Amino acid sequence: MKLVDRWPNLATQLVAALRDDGHQHLAAQVPELPVVMECGCGDSFCQSFYTALKPTGAYGPGHSNVVLDPPWSGWLILDVVDGRIMYVEVLYRPPLD
Repeated sequence: MKLVDRWPNLATQLVAALRDDGHQHLAAQVPELPVVMECGCGDSFCQSFYTALKPTGAYGPGHSNVVLDPPWSGWLILDVVDGRIMYVEVLYRPPLD
């Protein structure tokens, strides 16, 4: 299932946060981002999810984090590998919508 279909409000917020921070190339990926798997850590404050298969170990070369200013009081951090969004960390946000 695509992010825009599962959580359309979050998708809109993510695009806006990426554009505001100058990440146009990442914002362009959001309409096609799949939700492959939720984090599954069990923490009540975490609503993070994978947009690609979960790696075995670290992401390795080509990995970077993009820390965004979300429109809520929590955190929004992306794991990006070779320019592709692999994981969306959503912390301390009201329930996803």
